[in-house]
Amino acid sequence: MQRSLPDRVAVIDSTRSTGKASEVVRLEGVSASYAGERNATLNGLTLTVTAREQVAITGPNGAGKTTILEVINGLLPVDSGSVRVLGEAVGRTSHSLRARISYVPQNLFFPADTPYLVKDVVLAVRFGRGGLRPFASKRDREHARHGLEAVGMAGSARRPIGRLSGGQQRKTLIARAVAQEAELLLLDEPTANLDSEAKLEVAALVARIREDLDATAVVVSHEAGHLLDASDRYVVVESGGIVSKNQEGAAGSGSA
Repeated sequence: MQRSLPDRVAVIDSTRSTGKASEVVRLEGVSASYAGERNATLNGLTLTVTAREQVAITGPNGAGKTTILEVINGLLPVDSGSVRVLGEAVGRTSHSLRARISYVPQNLFFPADTPYLVKDVVLAVRFGRGGLRPFASKRDREHARHGLEAVGMAGSARRPIGRLSGGQQRKTLIARAVAQEAELLLLDEPTANLDSEAKLEVAALVARIREDLDATAVVVSHEAGHLLDASDRYVVVESGGIVSKNQEGAAGSGSA
């Protein structure tokens, strides 16, 4: 059964629900490369994502889709261009900014012998929001519980995460976004390697959680399907640049 988020979780910042849509992500002429590689993975890419929008990034393997998420999250420095997220310039030291971003990496699955309980995996994300402290507060535990309830995983709170199915593990990671009160969701292939029923469920869950959190989402997917259908728009990336997008007259040369 789907659950709505409690008001104290959903209404993170009332100022975000009024006024015109603002830019949440802006990449301007970004080029980026990994250490040891001769060619840049991103080449002069420009991308803008506005508040409460869900944008899907699609394209072939090796096109630079994951790199875009890593640049947005400050995990990969840029060679040139500028990156602004949630009104701040992004860099490797943007720790406070990353506390406002929920990032689910590609193919993050827990082996069967992973002992951590589901509730603790979700609770751990709260420690990034309140500074260093030796134990979880009552508020932290409440947010973790609400996160699990929101994705329908409250009944598995005391199960080892390694014992869950792939779809259940993805739900747990999305529950972290709820507990974190994330303003920006970065999801890398969240429906990959799932069966068709789980793909549909996770895609619908991402859209609902984004709406309940009043958040913005950038999702990567290499395949057509539910995740792209649930997005407000998509852009196609090839060879480190945006080659097209699903808006009229949008065939372009590296921008969106």
